[in-house]
Amino acid sequence: MSATVRIPTTLRPMAGGKSEVEVEGATVGEVLKSLDAAHPGFTDRLLDDDGNLRKFVNVFVADDDVRFMDGLETPVPDGETVAIIPAVAGG
Repeated sequence: MSATVRIPTTLRPMAGGKSEVEVEGATVGEVLKSLDAAHPGFTDRLLDDDGNLRKFVNVFVADDDVRFMDGLETPVPDGETVAIIPAVAGG
């Protein structure tokens, strides 16, 4: 299954400056693993030491936040978009 991953500006240098990349994977976890295989360094930035999404990283399949679905086990339909959105905080 193929998916398009939208890369936020802060992580684009790891993807050769690209804002979107195509990778394979049937779940969010597989998509992120494929992304890291093609562009090393993403796993360290997106996942914590336990293999879970970091607190300040949001991942969406279509328009749905995977934290409110099945997390890394969330299915990614063929041709769907996975967006990585860093959380923004401030005051």
